[in-house]
Amino acid sequence: MSILNSAAAVLRCFGAECTELTVMDTVEKLGIPKSNASRLLRAMRDAGLLETIGETKRFRPGVLVLDAAISYRRSSSLVERAAEAVAKISTATGHTGYVSKLIDTEVAAVTDHPGTHALRVVSNIGRRLTAHGSGTGRALLALYSDDEVRALFADGIVPPSDLSPQTIDELLERLAEVRATGISFSAQESTRGVDALSVAVRDPETGEAVALCIVWPAALATEDDRKSIETMLLDGAAEVSAALGDRTSRKR
Repeated sequence: MSILNSAAAVLRCFGAECTELTVMDTVEKLGIPKSNASRLLRAMRDAGLLETIGETKRFRPGVLVLDAAISYRRSSSLVERAAEAVAKISTATGHTGYVSKLIDTEVAAVTDHPGTHALRVVSNIGRRLTAHGSGTGRALLALYSDDEVRALFADGIVPPSDLSPQTIDELLERLAEVRATGISFSAQESTRGVDALSVAVRDPETGEAVALCIVWPAALATEDDRKSIETMLLDGAAEVSAALGDRTSRKR
């Protein structure tokens, strides 16, 4: 494994459930010798990719990674505009919101907007979900044709929940519903007790796509609340599309 691939493997270890690493953590996660792990972490620290936490021997992502993340967000008009739309909905509803992207067969949040309700869903940044087993993922998969989805999941799917599609054919049925309505709903699927609504939007110039998502504790929202969130998401996505030059977009 090259030093570049090794550094990327270390950075992929970080997420919502892993905010810091020690040498032994790296050994266990990557399956490399302790001496190699120690040299790798030190080299990444010296390059600015990692930093040590105070006087400890624990490492976290460095400022260089943060700068790159900020640059990524600012370089994408789609992500920036989608984040503004989700932030507006999150403020109006008090529920947590995300902007997410499809990464192969998984989906990951690239921005998050914490809710204000006393009972709310906590931040999901860094946590990857299966695309077929999450409402956000299906919103993005619905942008593809059935043949493209079958090719993407050529080896089949492993349902993360009994509430998720159990086969490719069931997944395609769910995607047909998303294409017909423009909205993707997940009822306690990725996380027990949590519901989510998602809408996908694509930049007509670059082809880049993201999903606007709002999540909430299942017991907290009524059916009328859900319909209101649907409308706000669809309107928000239409505004993003129109701002990016998609003349076919319209509010619902």
